[in-house]
Amino acid sequence: MHETTFQAHLIPGSNNTYYIPDFVTKEEETYLLRKIQETPKKKWKQLSNRRALRAYATGGELTPKNALIPDALPPFLSEFPDIISRIEATGAFADSPHHRPNHVILNEYQSGQGIMPHEDGPSYHPVVATLSLGSHTIMHYFQYTPSTSPDDSKHGRTIDTTPSLSLLLEPRSLVITTSELYTDHLHGISEVQEDRLIAHDSGRNDIETGGIRVANYEMIRGEGEKKAVMHGGILQRQTRYSLTCRDVGKVVSIRPSVARK
Repeated sequence: MHETTFQAHLIPGSNNTYYIPDFVTKEEETYLLRKIQETPKKKWKQLSNRRALRAYATGGELTPKNALIPDALPPFLSEFPDIISRIEATGAFADSPHHRPNHVILNEYQSGQGIMPHEDGPSYHPVVATLSLGSHTIMHYFQYTPSTSPDDSKHGRTIDTTPSLSLLLEPRSLVITTSELYTDHLHGISEVQEDRLIAHDSGRNDIETGGIRVANYEMIRGEGEKKAVMHGGILQRQTRYSLTCRDVGKVVSIRPSVARK
């Protein structure tokens, strides 16, 4: 994918976020889901603060000093269908230290599961590419409310509950978040079993009451999803797997062990 094609996927109303539908084919999605589900249980970690959400990291382990102890990515990411090279070809990681992702976190979301608004932290270059498999979801981006007191940093900052941007992520789609939307915003997924969307020309967006208007409505490919974002409707969530791909700048050099005589 050439950079001109990559730029063509800029989300309207944003200057730093890109949405690429059908980044993988249905056949590739089926293959990826099978390989993910075949992953040994011991590699998955149960995240107690996320309602039994399961996740595991590939590409290595992060140290407390935000460095990566590298390890090989699984073949379904690096060989076939070679997701990493495809992401590199978008040009999104052209300015990152390694020019491509070197660390991938896989999350399993059952229907009704989500994740609270959060930031990704200082370990990564400020670009993230997320591939969705198996089901859709709605990704919300949030801002902190303006500080009114110098003590705000001590007691925690308040998050504006109205998203500054909401996106429908279809199965097989890739969303790329860069620059300010990565560094200055939080992102999260509501814990719901269904997403209630309102027509794209509605002036309101209130996730508290379920009225969601997505910014990428013109880019949606699925027939049911397209109808819901254009005219309003309900989309039922199924089990979704996400592959969150990032570049860790600091990598620990590991020397080959010297055989003892």
